[in-house]
Amino acid sequence: MGQRELIQELDARRAQMAGLAAGGQPAGLTDPDPDTPEERWDAAQVWAHIAEFVGYWHQQMADVIGRYQGEPVPFGRTKADAGRIGAIETGRHRQVKDLAADADIEIVELRDYLKSLDQKQWQAQGGHPTRGVMDVPQMVERFITGHLAEHASQLEGLAALN
Repeated sequence: MGQRELIQELDARRAQMAGLAAGGQPAGLTDPDPDTPEERWDAAQVWAHIAEFVGYWHQQMADVIGRYQGEPVPFGRTKADAGRIGAIETGRHRQVKDLAADADIEIVELRDYLKSLDQKQWQAQGGHPTRGVMDVPQMVERFITGHLAEHASQLEGLAALN
């Protein structure tokens, strides 16, 4: 997917997240994660993760782009990352409307950043600890737009239970 299409996809995910946030905080727990079946979250945990991960991956991409010299730049984390886990735990005690507002700010900042990239920057590559070598479009698809879609699906599933 090209730069323009990924930005359009990000805009669509932003609108989807706004619609989900307007629905409030449904009760219940998400279906088990396929990779970690013991991990089931309530809506606040999902929103806490969304509010945290967009900014995290934005910073990771900016670091890769800034340091790229033709060889993949190490980047990223795994699900066991203490910062990720801590942000979800801390954030889950905040209001969903506040978490959604934080996520929206992060999405807008990322969108503006992505629009500013030239073709050379767009082709920078990073090396993720489990996913291997990825270029910027792959990072955006996997860690942002695809990730938002996964969590939107979880929130839609929780809303359907209520």
